[in-house]
Amino acid sequence: MANILIGVSGGIACYKIPSLCRLFKKEGHDVKVILTDNASKFVTPLTFESVTGNRAYTGEFDPGLDPEIIEHIELAGWADKFIIAPATANTVAKAAQGIADNLLASTLLVYTKPAYFVPAMNTNMFNHPATQNNLRILAERGNILIEPDSGELACGTSGKGRMKEPEELFRLIEGERPLAGLRVLVTAGATVEPIDPVRYISNYSSGKMGLAVALKARELGAEVKIIAGSISADCSGFDTVRVKSAEDMLNAVKENIGSCDILIKAAAVADYAPVEAALQKIKKSEGELVIRLKKNPDILKEIAPLKKHSQVFCGFAAESENLNKNAIRKLNEKKLDMIVANDISRKDIGFGSDDNEADIFFADGSSEHFDKGSKKKLAELILIRAAGLLK
Repeated sequence: MANILIGVSGGIACYKIPSLCRLFKKEGHDVKVILTDNASKFVTPLTFESVTGNRAYTGEFDPGLDPEIIEHIELAGWADKFIIAPATANTVAKAAQGIADNLLASTLLVYTKPAYFVPAMNTNMFNHPATQNNLRILAERGNILIEPDSGELACGTSGKGRMKEPEELFRLIEGERPLAGLRVLVTAGATVEPIDPVRYISNYSSGKMGLAVALKARELGAEVKIIAGSISADCSGFDTVRVKSAEDMLNAVKENIGSCDILIKAAAVADYAPVEAALQKIKKSEGELVIRLKKNPDILKEIAPLKKHSQVFCGFAAESENLNKNAIRKLNEKKLDMIVANDISRKDIGFGSDDNEADIFFADGSSEHFDKGSKKKLAELILIRAAGLLK
């Protein structure tokens, strides 16, 4: 059974948390609770102590504490899962910006695993750009966000911001993890091919799709490793191998491919590289500059012979024309189990966007369309389909 640490911040939804504690206790988990000062005004520490059978923690400098124990470090090390519920706008902002002015915030800074954040607040507070940016930061760091429901709120308004009921929270946190026990290797971002010490050939890939796959794979229970090229998304919290060139990425994939169950090849690898990179900065001069290019290795073709019968390989086809035809050709040439094809000529999806629209083609000749939606939703579909192909 697991050690469950619940951080309770000061919102009216606090009254639901003793029921959540009881659900975890009923399953045999050990539960401890940290309350902020405002949270303890809604529900007393004694209530949580009665439900959990453990002391409720409220401050870093409470009298009578064991001087040998530094509480925020002790609690962070103890917890298998750390759930912030309700997560108020204030606590979300502190967590995103690294502010540690109470026991809950300090413990979050020490905790090295993904934490669960359960926002609950007024609709306008939830939709405010600052709150949305803070939630985005937390998600990019690998934390798991449980979206609030829409409905009547305690403030008398109606809209998005109501915390889910304890039974649903318990199911989401404790429930099905279809990728548990699987190892997923994800490549993400763009490769960089140097021309000289200051110039290079690359592409517009942000790495957002690859990171969305990694985040969702971990949320679904998988052990995840990322091989990352040039990437604007935040990979902190993941086992990450950093690479620059296509050759670097090929070598990293070869080194790690044997230990994965599923490979999601979402990186945008440069097709060509300079034949020779100048050791010194190329000076501007009259006339044209001609750079001779060589073809980079095709990573998926190179690793095809290394594929085990028990593995699933998924590639991506970012195309600007003949989308389906080019994707199916790549699927067959590279001996993939599935390939995700998206149209990079559209400005509302693809490179740099948080959304995508794609067609997934499978080796058995079938296909599936994903209507425009978040990259995380597409990532979930990709992973569920890939897991379904495992032998």
